[in-house]
Amino acid sequence: MSERRPAPTVGQVVLGRRLRELREAAGLSREEAARVLRVASATVRRMETAEVALKIPYVQVLLETYGAGEAEAAEFVTLAEEANRPGWWQRFHDVLPDWFSLFVSLEGAARLMRSYEPHFVPGLLQTEDYARAVLESGSIGRRGPAATERHVSLRMERQRLLERPEPPHLWVVMDETVLLRPVGRDPRIMRGQLDKLLEFAERDRVTLQIAEFASGPHPGTYAPFSLFRFAEPELPDMVVTEYLSGALYLDSRKEVSVHLEVLDHLTTHAASAERTKRILAACRDRLA
Repeated sequence: MSERRPAPTVGQVVLGRRLRELREAAGLSREEAARVLRVASATVRRMETAEVALKIPYVQVLLETYGAGEAEAAEFVTLAEEANRPGWWQRFHDVLPDWFSLFVSLEGAARLMRSYEPHFVPGLLQTEDYARAVLESGSIGRRGPAATERHVSLRMERQRLLERPEPPHLWVVMDETVLLRPVGRDPRIMRGQLDKLLEFAERDRVTLQIAEFASGPHPGTYAPFSLFRFAEPELPDMVVTEYLSGALYLDSRKEVSVHLEVLDHLTTHAASAERTKRILAACRDRLA
């Protein structure tokens, strides 16, 4: 049996897709590939969909069966070994839900992240105090202070990707509600958060926009979602939309195009990046 992992890495997703493409190009079904490995066809399916780690001996046999060249096979195996290494976020396995592990992996691999947030400042832009107050107000807070602090540490660790020499471009549209809903009992929490947003707004690789009430309703009012775009041509754009106890990961062209259209609509009708800075500053001044 293939060893199951809590959640796939982006590398496993990319290589799983590549394995499927090689199998299909060779004209083989999953059942035929499974017979070569002497395993159930479900094992091949799980490898291709990144539900399990890429077992190197299986990968080597499949690559030979699919007719991959020696150089391609050697490179594939090297990439598979790298993809199977646990990500830094596995240190937080005690508090990190399986469904969110892939989200963190996507963040680390993306070159562009676009999102709409109707409720809170996105986790990548939160201060420690703001993050703690948000977490304490939800189900995580009911697990006790220790669990809350572990989640805060995870959230702060995620933000390190924005400090890379070549960080991804983060483009966020926040509903005006985010600025008006007080988080935490101490007003200094919101002041500190607004200060941080103003700092991020000056960065070249961060674009912030506010969807103002005055602009009326818009098609993104249903739920928060994020769109990830990657440098790897094998990996298509992916949309993640969260719900109360998990998330949906969408990669079909139809579903992604719908969300992309909504994001384009939002960015066109929301306050510009420059106006957003003035809105943030005005909110900050009101809390002084």
